[in-house]
Amino acid sequence: MLRAIIFDKDGTLFDFHETWSGWAADALLHLARGDGALAMRLADAVGYDLMLRQFHPDSPAIAGTSAEIAVLLTPHLPEREEEDVLLELQARANTVTLAEAAPLPPLMDWLAARHLLLGLATNDSEEGARAHLGDAGVLDHFDLVLGYDSGFGAKPDPGMLLAFCDQFGLAPHEVAMVGDSLHDLRAGRAAGMRTIGVLSGVAPAEELAPMSDRVLPHVGHLPDWVGEQRLPVRARQALA
Repeated sequence: MLRAIIFDKDGTLFDFHETWSGWAADALLHLARGDGALAMRLADAVGYDLMLRQFHPDSPAIAGTSAEIAVLLTPHLPEREEEDVLLELQARANTVTLAEAAPLPPLMDWLAARHLLLGLATNDSEEGARAHLGDAGVLDHFDLVLGYDSGFGAKPDPGMLLAFCDQFGLAPHEVAMVGDSLHDLRAGRAAGMRTIGVLSGVAPAEELAPMSDRVLPHVGHLPDWVGEQRLPVRARQALA
């Protein structure tokens, strides 16, 4: 029986390329204080093509935490402290223009009508996640929002997912984890959850399929999968 769904954020609720690829170029140039050669070194450090304005498929920035990205960048910024670099990245990330992978308010309304609990588990900061969900108009739909800095670790470790289960008294098999990267799916499998891959990130279907119960083009297709699941009695009665 499906009682809850946990979402990743970047690449899942929000299209990764449309949201972050252009933002990254501006952020790296800002960190480099306009020094083009330095910006190129920063881009190389995080697996980003500054000329094409896109991330390499194996970029550590795709599924890494903000803190991990700051660790990669700081050695190239000898006059900056790692904490300072992290705070600047997070401040700029909180104001990014978001590109929804599918219209999110109607999707969340549809899931709420089925009385499913909804969670977010992201390797972004919790503050950033709340800001982005608020900007998209869907923060109130989420029963729990967790980031890498919420005290339960970061994906692919399952800590955030298990914390969600503990919070609401759920068994892991009653929960689905939806994500665009192997970090998301490995976390879901490690937690004992069903896993749904989506193609609104960087990873191709053939990479996600071995770790997924289903691979969807984007979260807008999720109702098709949910409709195949057995839902709680209260959800079935509400829809009768």
